Amino acid sequence: MNGPSAMGQTITAQLRLWLQQQIGAGVDHKTMLDALVQAGWTPELAERAIRGARDEHGARVVVVPQVPAAPGGVVPAIHLGAASRETLVEGQSVRVVASLNLPRVVVLAGLLSDEECDALIAAARPRLARSLTVQTRTGGEELNPDRTSDGMFFNRGETELVRRIEARIAALVHWPVENGEGMQVLHYRAGAEYKPHYDYFDPAEPGTPTILRRGGQRVGTLVMYLNNPTRGGSTVFPDAGFEVMPQRGHAVFFSYERPSPATRTLHGGAPVIEGEKWIATKWLREREFT
Repeated sequence: MNGPSAMGQTITAQLRLWLQQQIGAGVDHKTMLDALVQAGWTPELAERAIRGARDEHGARVVVVPQVPAAPGGVVPAIHLGAASRETLVEGQSVRVVASLNLPRVVVLAGLLSDEECDALIAAARPRLARSLTVQTRTGGEELNPDRTSDGMFFNRGETELVRRIEARIAALVHWPVENGEGMQVLHYRAGAEYKPHYDYFDPAEPGTPTILRRGGQRVGTLVMYLNNPTRGGSTVFPDAGFEVMPQRGHAVFFSYERPSPATRTLHGGAPVIEGEKWIATKWLREREFT
């Protein structure tokens, strides 16, 4: 969901569709308003977006397409046993600190050591460039005004450090290393953000079939926090009213069994108010990513 805020957001077709879907599903005004404000909008701009969506919804019926789930319904998952919320994964003690069922979200402590966080930042810093997003209309990449960070990608298995972290992730979420995209490191300065969005590739866009040839749909996301911003920079899930504060070495994992808003995996990186934010992101595909 991308929409207006005091920082110059605009009401996009994706946002209007999302709001109309909520209206069609019977979601009340206050719930939608709270979700938008949680995502960083001012109440005045949120009201304007909802009023416009209600006007449009009165003129047409919005249908949410039925999208096939991942083959066999299997997606990456962290097994939350009742006996223990802490486990040793590839030599690192990882602890579950919070979880949701819908969306499927798990917040983890201790996924990365302080030394690993510092090493990722040091290795990434010389290679940073303005972050791009996938262009689903063509299958390529583009600059996106909704994403104001700098970033870079490590090739899968590029260094011993990257291989070690990738093996840990694979063991944690029970998903093959080869099904992961290369790890991306992002740097957000004060004022930078990534407005709410979905990580899966929209099946309705013409460029999506080209993207899917490299390993199928994305079915999971892991965001690892490499430092502690002074203020701001949280990861927000507007549909769930859920917010994860960045803390070095911690991570948030979420999966989505189908490319649909029904997964409620709309999420964004709230603006950094003071200081800076460093994260590393790992996207997981249905099949081997080539």
